[in-house]
Amino acid sequence: MEPQSSTTLVLCGKTNEEKELAWCLKTNSTLKLPDSSPVNVILHSDIENGEEEDACGMDSYLNSLSTNRFGKLLIYPPKLASTHDVVSHNFCELPIGSVCVADVQFKGRGRSKNVWESPKGCLLFSFTIQMEDGRVVPLVQYVVCLAMTEAINDVCLQNGIPPLDVRIKWPNDLYLDGLKVGGILCTSTYRSKKFNITAGIGLNVSNQKPTTCLNSVLQRLRCDSQQLQSEDIVAAFFNKFESFYDIFISQGFQALEKLYYKTWLHSGQRVIVQEKNENMDKVSENVVTILGLTSSGFLLASTEDGQTCELHPDGN
Repeated sequence: MEPQSSTTLVLCGKTNEEKELAWCLKTNSTLKLPDSSPVNVILHSDIENGEEEDACGMDSYLNSLSTNRFGKLLIYPPKLASTHDVVSHNFCELPIGSVCVADVQFKGRGRSKNVWESPKGCLLFSFTIQMEDGRVVPLVQYVVCLAMTEAINDVCLQNGIPPLDVRIKWPNDLYLDGLKVGGILCTSTYRSKKFNITAGIGLNVSNQKPTTCLNSVLQRLRCDSQQLQSEDIVAAFFNKFESFYDIFISQGFQALEKLYYKTWLHSGQRVIVQEKNENMDKVSENVVTILGLTSSGFLLASTEDGQTCELHPDGN
């Protein structure tokens, strides 16, 4: 039997507190992978100049980060199975807000049992959140989606680039020019009266396949000289997410709804809803109009006769 190859994890921190924690994680061999394969932990500060590329633009990322909690401890594996698995498997060993960013992953996950394609050029990261109110946990994915759309435009603005019309396709996809360019996956476990949430994001930044990417659209807009960098987007995302998250926790999602509706695809959209009868042998179809979100985060719609109804996703 061939020995399992090890996964390299490069650790770095924004402040001395995170740097010291990174040192402890390395010294105590704390970080593990779900399949128990070997892990090789390296501190970013120990990498010699010229020995290795600036892993995922760590210095640029940390310099652009202005948060108090999120994104301050960074785990960078050049290639691994899933960033989601790294942070969820080590959730209790990491400070809340820790992030794992990879160049390539080969077992990325989408909703249900879908596989998330993760080629080079795709921004792939997962981070930790902890919440106490289970009633609003399902809504946090909408905060993540909104923060990413706003972060992309913040980076465009900073670089003098026309804003990209990235839209939210409910419940957790990002679309640009009618094509999917990103997806969000949030999973949670309940422990010690708190919900431990792992939020994973995949965003097509420079990879033209399998659909399109941000930089391809910029090329069509003749902005070839100003290409977006993944590290800038991640930093902008956390700067925006922390602000939105604080509003979400203190005021509820209603305080963000106006901006969310401005960003999503569905206001006034007419869709066909299929319903099976009690015997499950006949399907009826009804046309409804999307009005917004219900308090529980599902779609609020109106029927042709003026009644309102709540729509749930079909898992696909």
